[in-house]
Amino acid sequence: MTSDTVNRRPSSGNPANNAAGDIDYRNTETRLQLSVRTKVAQGLLRPLAPQGSDSLWIGYTQQSYWQLFSPGLSRPFRSTDHEPELIYVLPLQGAKDGEWRLRYGGVGVVHQSNGQSLPYSRSWNRVYAMVGAEGGPFQLHARAWYRLPEDAVDNDNPGISNYIGRGELRGSWQVNRDNIVAATGRHSLKSNGRGSVRLEWFRAPGPDSGGLQLHTQLFTGFGDSLLDYNRKRTVLSPGFSLVEW
Repeated sequence: MTSDTVNRRPSSGNPANNAAGDIDYRNTETRLQLSVRTKVAQGLLRPLAPQGSDSLWIGYTQQSYWQLFSPGLSRPFRSTDHEPELIYVLPLQGAKDGEWRLRYGGVGVVHQSNGQSLPYSRSWNRVYAMVGAEGGPFQLHARAWYRLPEDAVDNDNPGISNYIGRGELRGSWQVNRDNIVAATGRHSLKSNGRGSVRLEWFRAPGPDSGGLQLHTQLFTGFGDSLLDYNRKRTVLSPGFSLVEW
């Protein structure tokens, strides 16, 4: 991946989280992401889901930024974000041929941190509500969240919701068997208008790719990584995704 800027001196609204000097990172680096999710329970609220189809899930996402092209720095990992979450999902409407349906609703709680010590430590906790709809080859997913309060002295990233946002909307289009395009927008839901936009293109390299996809992504805005929560950057990331292996 390559970007228009890289955060050589991370800062925060908390003085304890301001780096003392620059590190000579390069704008080009490698991003590695792992996302897993598994169902742990089903049929928890039968009055809401008579068929016992509601479910509880746990998930985990890890995203690392590797300075592979910085041999003078011994190619370090600039940052790694860890994001475990607990998700409750309630199906709402069954499939309708040729019609839009409100597929599911749900709530969740998520912790995100980068596991670093001061002054590079960043972390926050959120609760969120979500809903998803689909119609033919199109899907829409929306989430709105609330940051759980912290004491000022323990707050690694004051005002993070004003940068990363308080909600997101993702839309995707299955163009054909081999191509999917998607867009995700996040917004602070305040007049300053901060947030981000992420555009993605997934392409299967062949009919027997086994879940392997060519994945091109363009991101612009705040919060590409947790360490960059208050720094705006534009990032182009060509690469690969392996899903449902």
